[in-house]
Amino acid sequence: MVKNLLIWGVIAVVLIAVFNQFNLMSGNTQRVDYTTFNTDIISGKLKEVHIDGKEIKAITKNNNSYVTYIPYQDPKLMDVLNVNHVPTFGTPAEKSNIFITILISWFPIILLIGFWLFMMRQMQGGGRGGPLSVGKSKAKMLTPDQIKTKFTDVAGSEEAKQEVTEVVDFLRDPSKYQKLGGRIPKGILMVGPPGTGKTLLAKAIAGEANVPFFSLSGSDFVEMFVGVGASRVRDLFEQARKHAPCIIFIDEIDAVGRKRGGGSMGGHDEREQTLNQMLVEMDGFEANSGIIVIAATNRVDILDRALLRPGRFDRQVQIGLPDMKGREQILAVHVRKVPLDNNVDLSILARGTPNYSGADLANLVNEAALFAARRNKRLVSMDDFEDAKDKINMGTERRSLSMTTEQLTNTAYHEAGHAIVGYLVPEHDPLHKVTIIPRGRALGVAFFLPEGDQISKSRTQFESEISTAYAGRIAEGLIYGEDKITSGASSDIQYASRIARAMVTEWGFSERLPPVLFEYEESSYGPLKKISDSTAKIIDEEVDAIIQRNYNRAKQILADNIDILHAMKDALLKYETIGIKQIDELMHRKPVTPPDDWTEKDEQTARKTLNETNSELADSTHSTSKDESKDED
Repeated sequence: MVKNLLIWGVIAVVLIAVFNQFNLMSGNTQRVDYTTFNTDIISGKLKEVHIDGKEIKAITKNNNSYVTYIPYQDPKLMDVLNVNHVPTFGTPAEKSNIFITILISWFPIILLIGFWLFMMRQMQGGGRGGPLSVGKSKAKMLTPDQIKTKFTDVAGSEEAKQEVTEVVDFLRDPSKYQKLGGRIPKGILMVGPPGTGKTLLAKAIAGEANVPFFSLSGSDFVEMFVGVGASRVRDLFEQARKHAPCIIFIDEIDAVGRKRGGGSMGGHDEREQTLNQMLVEMDGFEANSGIIVIAATNRVDILDRALLRPGRFDRQVQIGLPDMKGREQILAVHVRKVPLDNNVDLSILARGTPNYSGADLANLVNEAALFAARRNKRLVSMDDFEDAKDKINMGTERRSLSMTTEQLTNTAYHEAGHAIVGYLVPEHDPLHKVTIIPRGRALGVAFFLPEGDQISKSRTQFESEISTAYAGRIAEGLIYGEDKITSGASSDIQYASRIARAMVTEWGFSERLPPVLFEYEESSYGPLKKISDSTAKIIDEEVDAIIQRNYNRAKQILADNIDILHAMKDALLKYETIGIKQIDELMHRKPVTPPDDWTEKDEQTARKTLNETNSELADSTHSTSKDESKDED
């Protein structure tokens, strides 16, 4: 804010100075020489005189005026005016200092030059060494005192931590390895999806080794001027040598380390020159210099091969998405400063967050804390974590969405169908909860939590998922008739169709076709494979058979348990969300107990709503029956 005000103040002063100078040069007042002015005094033509320093404004007896200037110090001026009885106002200037005069006359120009230099410095990022420091490195150096991150702050990456432990040992005691002729890797490339903790692990290495840490992004090297990036690379390694032993961390190195030869200017464009200089610097410093370069990327396939050869990035450390145990450890790190209720179970949260990265889990903890704060709680409970997880996965609740009684009931039957079939088919992930609260684009959801991380699935599991996907649509048809099925199952149909086709074309789960890859995406396996018309026909028939078999199975399961379908619909309309406890009671045809946070007020409101809903449905069914009777007559 202060900097912006200063800039605008300088601009205003410059504009005022230029404006005043322009006025002086282009004013309309008549100017005469000093000799004419003296002649007019003696001849008695002047009525009065106004003196302002060296500027004199004379008014004649004809009420005309002109301006003149005293070209030199004239000590007799006042005597001449007094002798000729000319009224005088103001005083002439005293003898001025030549340096002050030069400074005042050159001040606007000096101000303009200073402002231009300031703006050049701002455009070049305010680097070290003044306004011409565009070739200086933009790396931020953290001293050992500023780095508080340790390996205990990094969870879910045990294998990666083991890979870099010897780097820490080398930075602490290089002689331990040098005595045996060992050479520590000069560069470590961390590869993994976004948010998995690559930067955090690099900081932890520096924190454990207690050495300076230089951090910057790959894009910080590249500028529009050719040669600037290479200059920044040289400056970066020069700084690192002065502070060795140290660590240089380059995030998103693919911005500068792409394969060479694809530029529009051959091998002379800025990015390639920057890469060439980096290759020279990494292979140029001595083995005992104590500088270790750590880089991070999630696109190792596009990096130049020269970066990955021994002597540069000798070691690649894979940092993938954490497994269930790793997610639990990461959650334990992030909840250290969060006051938790006794009902919070991190293992359940870890089960319910597959494919979450470390950054996603940190966001989950933060969202749960925000939910608890909105509800004026002193502790963060499991309900807050569940709501936070639902918000991240599907979006914010849309309780303001206007739904008719018929639409709400249809949603309840739809989600109940998913839940019943998913509960009963073999090898399906366990059911966690069912809700009819709209979130994002979904009007309701049946949640299934895997018991552990799944690397692969069997044919039975895939077919069970297909049956469960079609169960919502089937439930609508059983209750309202095939002609009343809605379009709410569009995403379920897409999911089931994708699984069925992959079973035939990619995973070899077909009895009529050999286990051969028939179809694949261009980006994954190569160019699109062409298949014959006869093979395409067999593929379609096999996909249809898988879908039809599982569709019929889901329909039979729901028909055999129609009473549970109605009971689960009633429970969903009453409670909106039911957990595994209520689901187990429904599946064993037992009375449903309310959720733990259910109150008497909620009971009264739910009972009234359920009665109104059943009444409206009964009226609608009765009216439809009468219309059908008339049609038959």
